[in-house]
Amino acid sequence: MSGNHQLSPAEYRKRIFAILGASSGNLVEWFDFYVYSFCAIYFAPAFFPKGDPTTQLLNTAGVFAAGFLMRPIGGWLFGRIADKHGRKTSMLISVLMMCGGSLAVALMPTYAAIGAWAPALLLVARLFQGLSVGGEYGTSATYMSEVAPNGRRGFLASFQYVTLIGGQLLAVLVLFGMQLWLTKQELMDWGWRVPFVLGALGALVAMYLRSSLAETASSDVRKKKDAGTLKGLLQHKRAFLNVVGFTAGGSLMFYTFTTYMQKYLVNTAGMDPKLANGVMTGALFVYMILQPLFGAISDKIGRRNSMLCFSILGMLCTFPILHLLKDVSSPYVAFVLAILALTIVSFYTSISGLIKAEMFPAEVRALGVGLSYAVGNAIFGGSAEFVALSLKSAGMESAFYWYVSALCLVALIVTLRMPDPQRDGHLHDDVLVGGEAGAEADAGGVRKPA
Repeated sequence: MSGNHQLSPAEYRKRIFAILGASSGNLVEWFDFYVYSFCAIYFAPAFFPKGDPTTQLLNTAGVFAAGFLMRPIGGWLFGRIADKHGRKTSMLISVLMMCGGSLAVALMPTYAAIGAWAPALLLVARLFQGLSVGGEYGTSATYMSEVAPNGRRGFLASFQYVTLIGGQLLAVLVLFGMQLWLTKQELMDWGWRVPFVLGALGALVAMYLRSSLAETASSDVRKKKDAGTLKGLLQHKRAFLNVVGFTAGGSLMFYTFTTYMQKYLVNTAGMDPKLANGVMTGALFVYMILQPLFGAISDKIGRRNSMLCFSILGMLCTFPILHLLKDVSSPYVAFVLAILALTIVSFYTSISGLIKAEMFPAEVRALGVGLSYAVGNAIFGGSAEFVALSLKSAGMESAFYWYVSALCLVALIVTLRMPDPQRDGHLHDDVLVGGEAGAEADAGGVRKPA
């Protein structure tokens, strides 16, 4: 078992660079993915026939949703590549696909130029991006968990969500800057293409950083018969179901208090849209900063205890927080309540990838992490907004509060029943060796002790 005391300063710096290289791609992936959503209002008329603006936005939203549907496929495909051919290979292909998708959107002809081919090509580009994002989570979570030194894994692996939230915030800031410098007509004519160009350039930088990373999966692991296969994953179906179980509550609460919260403040609390956007942008920034802190806490109290804190507090506090937000009039009170909710969610998101990686052996780790997360996230996280709005339109908005609380209860039951992955998990026994280790460990591979 490796610990911090066994690493030289040079080796520790190498691990930090590896974390930065892996997380840089994650930042770019999520920037590109959210840019589409934020810029849709400007490019919708360019790709769909002129007419009702609501119809145009619905069409672009449909293409956005199609990207979400590709995530489980991406989780399976890139998880297989990572376990069979290496984490580094999978991460390079993933960010290359995102680069290609963003560049394609940036350069794509409009409906006026090529007719129905325009929305069709937009859909194809979006599917590629959805596939890429679906694969990015499992592979980068696995790599960051494996390369992080024992005793600091929670802190360093938490940077996956730092960059995930950071990508979303960066997309907001780029759009805000463009709105300041360009007129609405300029944004609709050509300005909306700029963020996609920036995303493609960022992906090239991430590819450069990732190209120099050491591989963490040894050749022995990659050559195993069941490496990266569903057959191999089924040998760990209890771990798979446990991850789906606590991801259901974690993803649902994450999407409730991030992407849905702005709409909730506007539609339910009656807050001005710009004010609500300011509240949530500030809250997301604080939330991003909280991730390393809560990751470090998990190194001290254990991953299982962090999950218990999340599920118990989520179960008890979701209803009162949402109930108070329903009638909130002060943006400062709304900000404090949002931060309170996101602090609770941080017990989960800071260790989200790591706790999953600890539950699967190296030969199916990326597949297990990516696919189980994608399934739980697609069913429960991705549907959060739809369920909330459906219950609101049926006059039963408070039922959504109970729904989120109930899934936090499910996460609690799963956490109580599962072994402590930090103590009993597979990653606990891995020996991480440096990039200069030679052929035996594939220059930075993960090896089990003999």
